Amino acid sequence: MSEEISQLPPQIQQRLLRLQQLQQNLQGVMAQKQQLTLQLTETQNATNELEKLADDAVVYKSIGALLVKAEKIKVSADLADRKELVKMRVDVLTKQEERLRTQVKELQEKLQQDLRPVSGSSLG
Repeated sequence: MSEEISQLPPQIQQRLLRLQQLQQNLQGVMAQKQQLTLQLTETQNATNELEKLADDAVVYKSIGALLVKAEKIKVSADLADRKELVKMRVDVLTKQEERLRTQVKELQEKLQQDLRPVSGSSLG
């Protein structure tokens, strides 16, 4: 296969390389977005459980490997901040994902146009 690629014009080789890079970037963005979406769900679940508790309930907050006693209102505020931050990061990654998908699609279309004349020639 690499032998076939090396026979292609340099411009097409560069586009194929760029396409591969874009696809790898897209996979990375999608993986990050999936992780953050999971964090968002966990944060929302924690917020929901916290809301069920009485205001004077004993609450513990995880700090690394430790659980530390904390005030419910402070933990609620921390969760709200975390939720907002994660939501913003998910929004940024969503826009980045859309942009990468568009770039991949456009590049694939260019490559298909570039390769049409080649596939119709004496290679087959």
